[in-house]
Amino acid sequence: MPQIARHPLVLSTLAAAIALSLSACSDDDNDPVVPTFQSIAFSATPVAKTEAEMLETYSSSEATITYSDGSTKKFPLNYQTLFKNTDQTNQSGGKKYAAAQLFDHKMAPIIDPNGDPVVAETADANSLLMIDGKLMLVNHWEYDDVLADGEDAYKVANWYSRMPMSMNLSEITQAADGKLSVASQKPIDFASVNGGWIFCFGSQTPWNTHLGGEEDYDLYFVPGEKSYSTTEAGLKAMTEVYFRNTKTANPYHYGYATEVAPKADGSYTVEKLYNMGRGTWEAAIFAKDGRTAFFGDDGSYSGMFMFVGDKANDPKAGGTIYAARWDQTAADGSDGGSAKVVWVKLGSATHAEAKALIDSGITLGDIFETSLTEQTGDGWKATRAGSSQTVWIKLKPGMEKAAAVLETRRYAAYLGATTEFTKGEGVAINHGDKKLYYAMSRIEGSMKASDGGPVDHIRLKENKAGATYTLQMAASQKDSAGGAINSEYVPTMAMVEDQLLGRPISPDANGNSADVNFIANTDNLFYSEKMRTLFIGEDSGMHVNNYVWAYNVDTKALTRILNVAAGGEATGLQVVEDAKGFAYIMSNTQHQGDWISTQNADLTTKLEAEAEKLYGKNKYGTLNYRLTAQVGYVGGLPAIK
Repeated sequence: MPQIARHPLVLSTLAAAIALSLSACSDDDNDPVVPTFQSIAFSATPVAKTEAEMLETYSSSEATITYSDGSTKKFPLNYQTLFKNTDQTNQSGGKKYAAAQLFDHKMAPIIDPNGDPVVAETADANSLLMIDGKLMLVNHWEYDDVLADGEDAYKVANWYSRMPMSMNLSEITQAADGKLSVASQKPIDFASVNGGWIFCFGSQTPWNTHLGGEEDYDLYFVPGEKSYSTTEAGLKAMTEVYFRNTKTANPYHYGYATEVAPKADGSYTVEKLYNMGRGTWEAAIFAKDGRTAFFGDDGSYSGMFMFVGDKANDPKAGGTIYAARWDQTAADGSDGGSAKVVWVKLGSATHAEAKALIDSGITLGDIFETSLTEQTGDGWKATRAGSSQTVWIKLKPGMEKAAAVLETRRYAAYLGATTEFTKGEGVAINHGDKKLYYAMSRIEGSMKASDGGPVDHIRLKENKAGATYTLQMAASQKDSAGGAINSEYVPTMAMVEDQLLGRPISPDANGNSADVNFIANTDNLFYSEKMRTLFIGEDSGMHVNNYVWAYNVDTKALTRILNVAAGGEATGLQVVEDAKGFAYIMSNTQHQGDWISTQNADLTTKLEAEAEKLYGKNKYGTLNYRLTAQVGYVGGLPAIK
């Protein structure tokens, strides 16, 4: 090696170069320092202009990521369909079926009165999970009420308004560019838990399983109550279609947080978490402590519920159910309002205790005395739970535990908690700021002042476009009776941030009755801790196209990032921050072509003509567009870590 000249300038230059090289290395392994993720911002996907655009689910947004060294990089987003409900991807018993084929308790396909397979159009929750290095997807089918011939099921003689429902388990492969594909798919068998009824939104547990909401608003009503006919219809469908008259459906088998635990070999286990309470669960989500869970309770005269488990990552071991009381702090008639949240303890049980109650054959009449006319004797209380009809109930001796786990909403009303919410939907947790987000699809009816109910806790201005509530959480809280609540994540105050309040308008030229630059009828929620972003999916009867939005909790920027096919609902929202080097925003469509009531008639004609060109019609002349649902994701993002 030639000797390096020892000129001072040469030596100083060399020393500087060495110092620069060393500074670019880590202290531990001499690897170069790689800039890390700092923040993300999204550009807006414009409102669709043409009929073809309106009929498409797409994103034209860009994500701009800022790194720790101040540099930025743009990532164009795109929507990818993993599979459609009609794709022959579902394998059961050595045969292939449509992805959304529904099955009875023997896993035989359900067939409609015309001899056609019953295929749902309602893709809902997704959980894309990493299981022993494999990507496994659990997805929901929520309900089915349209036959292949285009008829609404409830109008068809000798048929059923709704069907028993199902989920799929798919193994997902990932290409080098991050694109996902279905490697294999099977229907999940729910016979061990007596089938499923309306599988709605869902979440992913801290112990890496899927937790689905079973939305039991059809099987909830008191005999004689005006809405009891829907309970009768639901039980009839489960008995005759699912069980094929081999047994009679029991309403206490439905309305629970439902856990599916996939394994890498494609097997799985299924549990309904009976001791967490029964209701109209849009979703249930656990905090990272693995003990504290919150529920979205759908329908009218609904509640806000919390479960605090005794043991982390094992809700079956036991826990306590609480219901919220809304102590309003905003003026009557305010827009969205604010409140102090007080928690009423309902009761505690293990899974085994709750299951034993159900297995005993217990009925509503064993738990409560009920009356549809006013009762004033000791122990009688006027309640509204699930409908606008007042029902007087009286708890029978020794039935406290049964009331808490099996008649959760009704018992909440009985004990003085608030059951005046309207269409509680998704829930999401911001652990960094200790905030809970709760979607209220509409503020109307029971949430207005002087609604005619026996109590009037919520007294707000009507807002049919709804709102997403922000609830501050804290530790060391006590319930309404002064008992300690054993959780660090207890909501204490509720309010609405301005950007998360819907904006109703007079219908525009297309028939939108809510401002398209704001969220209408908020539904799915998912919070990304690393992105500091709350993602929100719509189920709107006020927008021609529903959207998925990104709300940055620091900058307060609200951005439309996905256009959903016209008449379709945005469902299945999940953000996977890092799956083998890529990030994904899971989002599905359901009930495409379910046009909003205010839609311009000329636009409807044009959309149906364009839908026929793009999708065609089936043998009955029904638009295939109407019978199509998509399970998919927004791609284009690198891993966020």
